[in-house]
Amino acid sequence: MSSVPADYPQFLIAIKQRVRDAQYQALQAVNREQLQLYWDLGQLIAERQQQAGWGKKIVETLAHDLQTEFVGLSGFSASNLWRMRAFYLAYAHEEVLAPLVRELGWSLNVAILEKTQSTHERLFYVSQARQHRWTKATLLHQLQAQAYQKTITAQHNFEQTLSPAQHTSAVLALKDEYLFDFLELSVPHSEYELEQALLGNVRRFLSEMGGDFTFLGNQYRLELAGQEYFIDLLLFHRELQCLVAIELKIDEFRPEYAGKMNFYLSVLNDTVRKSHEQPSIGIIICQSKNRTVVEFALRDVNKPIGVATYTYSDTLPSELRPFFPSNEELVRRLDAVTAALQAPLGNNPVRPSGTDQPE
Repeated sequence: MSSVPADYPQFLIAIKQRVRDAQYQALQAVNREQLQLYWDLGQLIAERQQQAGWGKKIVETLAHDLQTEFVGLSGFSASNLWRMRAFYLAYAHEEVLAPLVRELGWSLNVAILEKTQSTHERLFYVSQARQHRWTKATLLHQLQAQAYQKTITAQHNFEQTLSPAQHTSAVLALKDEYLFDFLELSVPHSEYELEQALLGNVRRFLSEMGGDFTFLGNQYRLELAGQEYFIDLLLFHRELQCLVAIELKIDEFRPEYAGKMNFYLSVLNDTVRKSHEQPSIGIIICQSKNRTVVEFALRDVNKPIGVATYTYSDTLPSELRPFFPSNEELVRRLDAVTAALQAPLGNNPVRPSGTDQPE
């Protein structure tokens, strides 16, 4: 038997990648066809209801007849036909969302449709699932953790400290509150114990932080004028192309934490940041915060910093959430998040999550 050529391993890698690409393209095609079919059926049902006054009984009859005709093909139950109708009605007049939802699997679309209330909220979850290739389990976790609400209420000074291009992505990289429900910590616990617990669950920690974060190190050493300083956690954000310093605090936010983070970011930019990278960003994660104090503490800081809290459950006692933004402030932040979501929509094709068909 002749020996394997020296370049065979590279040849095999190329062939495997070609097969995977073909599988991906086939899955995309199937997903597009399925979503288009469901869209068309939803449209037909909605139009017949409006024009001919079709009621619940007719849809149940239609479901029975389709299941009888297409034995073994799931997806034609009465409940799923109603979902198709709701799917069409929700997006028929949404020029931005209509093409995007066709790039997600049906089960993801159903989850978003049934668990969200507004177009802005749906845009958030659709674009995030699309960009970060969320599975259904990940999407459901993000919905349960109220990722959208925690993004639009996040406190930061990004608008004043980042360029418009970087700001539009940075607003999506910060939550107002992080849910560390995967940690098992005693109460009380130390900052060291919190850090070690996060390191022991680093994959779930990065998932909670967001899809584009990667881990670089903990107790990251900085040196300046013969003195050593240590950042609790150092991450890198792929889309923002910048270092992200994380400081963990087990008490309420204090104004001096912002000054310390501002100093760390200056040193990072001067001694660690590479020439092609954007300015570093800081995130201070505390056990609690007074929103008014945070707003004043960040007002005159010249480095981009966000302040968040952490909890172990998806419901936080009301006494830890004082002074939430006014409706006017929420509208302003909502507009900023919407702009950030719409900016990169054409640049991140997503792998479909599957062509699953609910009964």
